[in-house]
This record gives sequence, C-alpha cells and structure tokens, in this order.
Amino acid sequence: MRYLSVILIFIIFSCTTKKQITIVGDAASPRITFGVEKLKNALSEMGYVVSVSSEIPKDQSENTIVISEKNDEEKKESFKITTSNNIINIEGTDASGALYGALELVDRIKENNELPSQINFQDSPEMVLRGTVIGLQKTAYLEGRGVYEYPYTPENFPWLYDKELWVKYLDMMVDNRYNSLYLWNGHPFASLVKLKDYPFAVEVSDEDFKKNEEIFKFITEEADKRGIWVIQMFYNIIVSKPFAEHYNIKTQDRSRPIVPVIADYTQKSIAAFIEKYPNVGLLVALGEAMEREYDVEWFTKTIIPGVQDGLRALGETEEPPIILRSHDTDAPLVMEKALPLYKNLYTMSKYTGESLTTYEPRGPWAETHRKLSEAGSIHISNVHILANLEPFRYGSPDFIQKTVKAMHEVHGANALHLYPQTSYWDWPYAPDKTEPKLLEMDRDWIWYKAWSRYAWKSNRDRNDEIKFWSHELATKFGTDTEAGKHILKAYEETGEIAPKTLRRFGITEGNRQTLLLGMFESQLVNPYKWRVYPGFYESCGPVGEILLEYAKKEWENSPHEGETPVQIINEIVEHGKQAVLAIDKAEANVTKDKEEFSRLKNDMYCYNAFANFFSEKVETALLVLRYSYSNDIKDLEKALPHLEKSITYYQELVNLTKDTYLYANSMQTAQRRIPIGGDDGNNKTWEELLPHYERELANFKRNLNLLKGSKDGKIEREEGMPWQLEDVSLLSDNKGTYNLKKGTKVYGIPESEILEIAPELQNLKGISFVTDNQNENGTYLKFKNDKPVKLVVGYFNTDQKRFLFPPSLETNAAGNTRGEAEVILANAVRLKDLPRVNIHTYEFKPGENELKLGKGRVLIFGFIDANQKITSRDVGLIGDDEKEAVDWLFY
Repeated sequence: MRYLSVILIFIIFSCTTKKQITIVGDAASPRITFGVEKLKNALSEMGYVVSVSSEIPKDQSENTIVISEKNDEEKKESFKITTSNNIINIEGTDASGALYGALELVDRIKENNELPSQINFQDSPEMVLRGTVIGLQKTAYLEGRGVYEYPYTPENFPWLYDKELWVKYLDMMVDNRYNSLYLWNGHPFASLVKLKDYPFAVEVSDEDFKKNEEIFKFITEEADKRGIWVIQMFYNIIVSKPFAEHYNIKTQDRSRPIVPVIADYTQKSIAAFIEKYPNVGLLVALGEAMEREYDVEWFTKTIIPGVQDGLRALGETEEPPIILRSHDTDAPLVMEKALPLYKNLYTMSKYTGESLTTYEPRGPWAETHRKLSEAGSIHISNVHILANLEPFRYGSPDFIQKTVKAMHEVHGANALHLYPQTSYWDWPYAPDKTEPKLLEMDRDWIWYKAWSRYAWKSNRDRNDEIKFWSHELATKFGTDTEAGKHILKAYEETGEIAPKTLRRFGITEGNRQTLLLGMFESQLVNPYKWRVYPGFYESCGPVGEILLEYAKKEWENSPHEGETPVQIINEIVEHGKQAVLAIDKAEANVTKDKEEFSRLKNDMYCYNAFANFFSEKVETALLVLRYSYSNDIKDLEKALPHLEKSITYYQELVNLTKDTYLYANSMQTAQRRIPIGGDDGNNKTWEELLPHYERELANFKRNLNLLKGSKDGKIEREEGMPWQLEDVSLLSDNKGTYNLKKGTKVYGIPESEILEIAPELQNLKGISFVTDNQNENGTYLKFKNDKPVKLVVGYFNTDQKRFLFPPSLETNAAGNTRGEAEVILANAVRLKDLPRVNIHTYEFKPGENELKLGKGRVLIFGFIDANQKITSRDVGLIGDDEKEAVDWLFY
C-alpha cells in the first residue's frame, strides 16, 4: 500500500509539473523579438513554462529553441528548422527569415497541439515582395477638392488613428507572410512634412500634424517588427490645396506643363519625407494628373533628386526603394533614363487592369509586363481595384493560384501588390449591411490567405490544395471535411462568373464599370458608343469573340474562334447553379460562425441570380443583333421573353441584396459611368437600378409595337431638335468661327468638308483652330459666360495619334469633372476624308473660364445653354459600307 501511495504521488507530481523551455533570440532585432514573443505565447497556451534568454542554457537537458540569422543577402527571407537533441534551431538568412521560421513553428504547434519532437524543414518565398494596399481615399469627393485629394485628418479617416486596428491588420499580414504595405493617397506630403520654403502648403492643423507624426511612427515601427516594409504612394502632379490657393493655380491639371515652383515644392516635399521617414519606400504614379511627355523629366529631375536630397540631409548613401507605376506612362523609357541615376528601382503594372478577368493574360498589356520584367529590376504585378468583384465574397483558390502562375510565366513578375477584394474606397469596412459593420479584413480572410499562399509558392499540387482549403473552411465553419469541400466548390464555381462575364461582354476592366449591377442592352449591342477601353479585349482573356463579332459570323455562317458569348452565358449559368447546390449541401453541417455562413450562402445565391439575369440580357442582345441583319420582326418578338425574364431574375437580385448590402460599389462618384452614372452617390444599389431596367423593357415593348403597326416594318425615329445656343465672350486669341452645316470646311481644307451633321448641332458656331497648332501645342480656349454653359467638343472616332483621344477615366481620374467623359452624340458628324465625329460636352459655371486640351486634332463646336434637356443617342452618320447600330430599340 505504501508503494502504491508513492507511485500515486509520483504520478500526480509528474502530471502537475509543467514542462520547461527556453527560447534564445537576439533581443536587438525587432523581428526576432517579435518571433520570440509569438512562440512564447503559443507555448504558454500549451502549458509550457517559457523563459527567454540571449544565450543557450548550459544545461543541455532542457528543451531549447534557438532563433538566429546568418545574413545571406542572396536568399532573403529563407529559413530552416532542425532538431538536435533537445534543441530546435531556427535559422533565417536574415531577420525576416528568422521571424518566418518562428511563425512556421508556431503554426505547427497550434495545428498539432504540441511541440514537434523532430523537425527538418526549410522554406523560402518565390515572390520578393508580397504586399497589400490600404487607400486613404473616400467614397466621395471632399467639398472643394478633386479626385484623390484627402488630407490625413481624424475627420476624414478616424480609423487611421486606431492603434488596435493597425495591430490587428499588421498581425493579419504577418500571419499570411505579407512583407509590404502600400498606403495610397494623392498628395500625402502636406499631411506629413512641413517645409521651410513653403510653410503655407501644410493642409492639416498643428494638432492633426502631431497626430499624423505619432501614428505614422507607430505604423512603421509595428510593421518593421513584422518584417513589413511600408510604402507611401502619391500621384503626379498633385499639390496641396493651400499651396494651390497661394499661387492661384489648380491642385491638379493634366494639361499643365512642368512649372518650376511646383517642381521645387514637390522635390523639397519628397526630400523632407525621406529625411523624416528613412525606412519608408515610395510608390510613384506618374500618370493620370500629368501628360506623358513630361514623365521622364519629372521622374529624373524632380522625384529622384528629391530622394537624393533627403539622403544627403540624413548623411546616408543606401537608397530607399522607389517603385515606378506603369499606368498611363511609358515606363520602359522612364526606367531606361532613370536607372543610370538611381539603382534601387522597381516597376509595377496592373495585372489585367482594374478587374480580375483571367489567368490567361495576353495582348499588348502582357507585352508591357514583359518589357518591364526585362528592364533590370523586380517587376510587381498589381491586382488592382477589382471593380468586377464588388461587393460579393470572392475566394476561389484555384483561380487565384492559376493567376499567380500567369504572373510568373506570362508576365515575368516576381512580386505581388494586392488590393482589398471589395470596399477599397470605404476601408476598413465591408459593404455588408450589418451592425456593427464588418471589417473587410475579417470578411475577406480567404482573399488574403489565398493570394499570400501562392505568392509564397505557386506550384502546389491541385489535390493537396483541395484538401488544404477544405480543411480550412471546415475549421472556420465547424463542419466535417466533406462539407468544407462543398463550401470550397461554391467559392470556386462563383469564382469564374464575374471574370468570364466581364472579359467577354464588358466595356472596360476599369472602375468606370460596376459589372455586378448589370449592363443595359444598348451597352451590349453597341459597346463602342460607350468607348471600349483600347486593348481590353485583346489583353484581358483568352482569344474569343464579342457579341457584335459573334452575331455577324452567325448570320454569315462563318466559323467561330475561341471563347464565344453563348459559351460564356451557358457556363456562368451552370457555375451559379453548381455554387447554390454546393453551399446548400454544406449548410446542415455548419456549427460555427453561422451568421457569416448565412451571408456567404446569400452571396452564392446573388451570383446565381446575376448569372441568370445576365444570360437573359445576352440572349436578348443576340436576337436584336440578328434582327439588324434579317430585318425580320420575329427576331425581336423572340427577344422580348428573354428581356422580361431578365427583369424577373433582377428582382430576385434586388430581394437578395436590399437588406444585406449597403452598396454594390465603394466608389460613388461621377467616375463611375457603366451601367449608369454614379454622380453624387446615386445608383449604387440593385434596388435603384431596377426601375432603369424596367424602363428599358418598356421602351423595347413600345418600339416593337410601333414596328408591328407600321406598314413597311419601319418606324419614324424622332430626330433630335437643334440645341439652344448661348453667347459667351471669347478672351483667347482664336481664328474666328464657322457655321455647322453641310459644305462647311471645319479646318478650311477640302478633306474637312461636312457631308452630314446631326440636327442638334446645326445652329452652332464652331471655333476655328489650325491643325498644326493643335498638334504641336494643344487646344486652348478662354472665355467669359454670364450663365451656365456647355462647350460642345467633337472628338474624332479613331485611334490615330494625330487626333486627340477623348477623355478616358481609365487613365485620367479627373476626366469627368465637367461631365465630359460620356459620348453625348455618337457618329454625329461625317466629314469628307476625316474620321467620324463623336460629341462630348464640358459644363462651365458663370465667370471667366478656360479649356486646355492636349495635343492633337479636336473640334470645338461652340456653346449651348447648360440647363436645356439633352438626349444622348447614336445619330448613325456612318459610311455606306458600315452597319447602323440598333440600340435605338431601347430608347
């Protein structure tokens, strides 16, 4: 009995004695210290008594974890973990590698609920930079300010000063092994630095300036602990509002040449920023607010010298990284001129624009990526905006893995720059209608996890990935692995719907279009009136046909090529159906996070309703396009039931979203034009769009009935009424005026003779310009008006470089400040030997005004009353061998 008591005491003592372990790391390294802390917390939760030391214990019988770095510049962020007796060695090639090794061990402890007894593992990332984006932007413009102009203040961005939020976000980043954080803003310097020569340029109060200094210091230090490099982005050329007011200039003016005082201010702002924050990189966007001809000069004579001045002030020689964004600039040329001056340069280009459309990129945009990847520096692939994915949950690991492989294999990129999946303009909140609001980083956890997993290593076995993600989803929702597999299938089925739809039917990949709000029939049957972004169809998906091509080939019985519209609508309908079946199969097994599962399920139903709605719209468009060849009214009669069914599915989408979503898109400004303008935050929900689609149906029914009732199968379409002119006083030196009528030579030369002109324009007086002056100096007009007016401008419908391209919101975010982005009258003027002319209008308030346009031919057709009603239409003045658009059926 006495022996039994001794045994029991020994057992009790053994069970209550806590396991001892020592973690050894370099306390002088913030990243190693952070890794040690993570390991200590994980082990403490497992019941270990953990001590931290800077030296290996002399007693080799004690369990020890040693974290060290060996400074191998060739293999950055790599690590290996090995065991020897009672010691686990974590060796990183640098501090980040040591940190990642520690985190790998933490993950294994949590996964297996114990410390591994034996381990021999090494790993390293494929992509050099793996970064996420936070925009210091808002859903709408601030009063009196332009696009991207948002000072760093508690009123504009209360979340910016929330340290707990930053810790949460940075922890998410390091858990996913992201190593770079990009902060996007138009002109951040006036919120972060003060200049002796321009004290008036600061645009925040002294109190807010101190808050900005404190939070920026906090963010950069916390990021550095986690191996994260903070990169401040800015646009060119934007200046602060008080600076602009001081010099009586605009904060941004694309047509403005480089002005010495602006260059000096910008250079000194960058120098002060580098001096104050030497561990922060810069992302430079040369495009959008500056003409391309000035890019090389601005980058090499203002930006790089600014960084170099800051380094001299610090007494440093090590160059901080500068990332050159290729958007709206000739990046290969800029790099060629810049590399001899500054070595630590990176390049960045949008993966497939501002949407996710394919893992088979090609065409001219892919060629840009390849040129940049061969420029002698690391090239970064930018997964940008995701305008076609807002707002429903997106998390297809298969699509994302294939995309990352394409970044490597097609584009030659070796770094990732990742936008939020949704709500970029409303960060940190998700678009879901919940109380309290969901955080975007929590809602879209799978978005961040999938991209980071494949940025670290893209070539992973597909079957292993299915098991991995099924387990992850089962864990999140408390299901068995089979149910997790069903949830994965739902994600992957819906993951194909928006990409396929946009690449085959969209007008643009840019945030000018919100795909998941739908499209009008006029946009499907006559997309070029809405200005298809050049290179879009050739670059953002596999070889295939758009609706116009498909309809023509069907009529001519010609063979089809590649991906077809009919193929895609059949596929997206099937994807939606399969997603709903899969999510329904999983539902009964869900035991955790049921509210989020319910929201995820609703998103799958939303995608299904959208796919059905859109497929019916396309069926309608195909029959209407067939009618344009057949002139058989039966084709239109067949189209009507499809359009009616599309409304039924859209009503279903309205019902699914009206109580679950605040909006479809987080950018709620006049930049958004398709399917309809987003001016003043309007038309951002499906409920708001439904009456517009119902009106489209009513118009089609009316026109169909008129056709049926006509004697010859035609109806008289209403001609446009002449626009009402408005008198202004011209203040600039112009070459006179001319009447817009048949026979007028708009440039005074035979090739510019007007052959046909829209009735709306027939009372106008054009303003004369010399073509050589327009080509060499651009177009300038100064005038005074007592009433609101619209200036009527004719852009030639061509991509030839001697003609001025019309405003493009894809490359000029300020390109609709006067309502000029839309084509008001398409094919409105036919000239003898010049391209057809589309009409845009620019609105001006009373007072002295000026218009500055870039280089190239453009027609100025005079001024009209801004308050009169104007109907947008395709006038149809085309050549004899061209086909008239049929979008009039929906007006």
